[in-house]
This record gives sequence, C-alpha cells and structure tokens, in this order.
Amino acid sequence: MASVCKVMLETPEYSSRFSSEDTLLFCMRVMVGVIILYDHVHPNGAFNKSSKIDMKGCIKVLKDQPADNVEGLLNALKFTTKHLNDESTPKNIRTMLQ
Repeated sequence: MASVCKVMLETPEYSSRFSSEDTLLFCMRVMVGVIILYDHVHPNGAFNKSSKIDMKGCIKVLKDQPADNVEGLLNALKFTTKHLNDESTPKNIRTMLQ
C-alpha cells in the first residue's frame, strides 16, 4: 500500500488526476500511516534493507512536497516508528529524517 501511494504521488501522470490537494494530502497520510503500522508489526521493521517498502523513495516523495504540508508526517516517521534508530537501519535513511 505504501508503494502504491508513493507511485501515485511521484508520477505526474497519476497525481495530475487528483482534482483536489486534499486528495494528495490524504495519499501522503495513508503512506505514512502504513509505514508506521508495518514498522510496528514486522519484526525487522520498515527501515531494514530487507523491507519491501522503498523507504528512501517514500521519504524523498514527502520531502518534494511543500514543507508546511509534510512537516507533521516527517515528524510522525521520526518519532512514532519503532525501528528507525536500530543498527540495521541504513545511515542514509536516518540522515534523511534528521
């Protein structure tokens, strides 16, 4: 689900179909919510290299949006995820969320 949301947000062909900015915001919220849920449920978390979620791509998509729209979502990833500060989390992903 997170990957579907990421593709919808990063591909202009898909994101241009949304008539309202609220739909884009909803899609970003769903993506972040699913990442947080997956991180809490999966034993290795969402940030592990073996994760099926492209975390680097998801964070990049969020950072490409206006800062006032995504600040809370990035903070949610920083502070409500379980495995972000694990040793198995790649440093570049940790750096992206600092």
